[in-house]
Amino acid sequence: MTTRPDLTNAFGPHVRIAFERSRLGVPQPFTTIPKDDEVLNEVIAAKAKAKYLREAQKVGLEFDIRPQFKSLFDDDWRWATVVAHRRAGKTVAAIQRLVKYASTAPKTFPPHRYSLISPTYTQARDTAWQYLEAYVQNIPGMDIRVSELSVTFPHNDARVRLYGSDNYDSLRGGYNMGVVLDETGDHDPRAWQEAVRPTLSDYQGWGLFIGTPRGDNLFKEMADTAKLNEDGNWMYLELKASKTGILPPEELRDASRQLTKNQYLAEYECSFAAGAIGAYYADDIANAEAETPSRVLTSVPYDRSADVYCSWDLGIGDSTALLVFQLVGKEIHFIDCMESSGVDLGTYVDWVKALPYRINEHVLPHDAAARELQTGNSRQEFLEQRGLKCRLLPKHEIIDGINAVRVAFPAMWFDRKLALAIKAFRNYRADYDTKRKVFQLRPRHDWASNYADSLRYAIMSIDGYKSDSDTYSDYETDWVL
Repeated sequence: MTTRPDLTNAFGPHVRIAFERSRLGVPQPFTTIPKDDEVLNEVIAAKAKAKYLREAQKVGLEFDIRPQFKSLFDDDWRWATVVAHRRAGKTVAAIQRLVKYASTAPKTFPPHRYSLISPTYTQARDTAWQYLEAYVQNIPGMDIRVSELSVTFPHNDARVRLYGSDNYDSLRGGYNMGVVLDETGDHDPRAWQEAVRPTLSDYQGWGLFIGTPRGDNLFKEMADTAKLNEDGNWMYLELKASKTGILPPEELRDASRQLTKNQYLAEYECSFAAGAIGAYYADDIANAEAETPSRVLTSVPYDRSADVYCSWDLGIGDSTALLVFQLVGKEIHFIDCMESSGVDLGTYVDWVKALPYRINEHVLPHDAAARELQTGNSRQEFLEQRGLKCRLLPKHEIIDGINAVRVAFPAMWFDRKLALAIKAFRNYRADYDTKRKVFQLRPRHDWASNYADSLRYAIMSIDGYKSDSDTYSDYETDWVL
């Protein structure tokens, strides 16, 4: 039998190195031919790299998955909602899924991209990053970048990166094969709708929504959609503490004694009915909705006989929120709204000037008079130079303004255009002191606070609702759910 010649030895060292690169799947170099004494080093390096890559694929899949989350690793859904109790391990399971998909993805161009998005960048860094880094740190050749919270696998260039939706405009323009929204209820709904969802379109990527209930918000919408599963592409997983066995019974008993009933139902028993814990206006909105006719998200037309006002919550590196309202008899009619971020003040001026009616007065917070170092002008001066008549509110305590809003709520009507604003009002809530286990007398600053602050400015501009610190003292703790 004729022996087939070994062609790798027939053409000299540079051809042998090409054969070796091809066999190992190493890209061909676009450089000059190496010298003979470098050839052996090249081949050894290529073989070592191939070995590392094989080990990387093994190490990348070595983690224990809690049995309660096994269905997360099925491939028969595109969208999934996981409603889980505190300390169930939902963030860990989400990181595991991301690592699995990234480590087993084929090598393509462009490379596979996967993301976990927390409500804030700080949360992503403090909560999720430690798990992602731990799972991949022993894989040879991993590119781990703490500065951008990303890891890139060496054998396929697939990347997993963590983000915060507090600056969701930075998420625009990219692409993803899979995305996790962690603590979905705390995200600004526009982050998903305007920035994150489009990143999945190019490659029909999957989306996973995880969290613990916090009332009626984006997370509840995703949970309801998953339960219905009208298109057959959804998976719904609900993990109650009383059913999973993850936390010991004595811990649950202790938690039930220390928390209110609503807190316990939301945090441990996956109840959306409990509302946003610590919400200021949830009960007021519910009462307005229950009236006949409902005063929430109904038709509230512009009244030609009444003046029009616009309250501004001016953000610096944050969203700016506008509420347009009229005083009609003893009623306060909110007829339009706008919120945006990452645009200049001129954009808001153009919006109000394009309305089909004239705004008689613009209500600004006290700090709008502060002069900016770069321009030497204040935001109040800028708006007035553009032809807007402005009134500066005196400084007031936030808690006084919140109490004033609650007193004024029975007089408020909200047009359908204010759907996002109503969602913000419903989720505006007090910060919780985890050490003292009490609600603080200050609101949580998140996506809901922009419209809520604008509402507070609107009410504090109306005679009869302005307050000193003692005026509404009877209400100072009653608004906490």
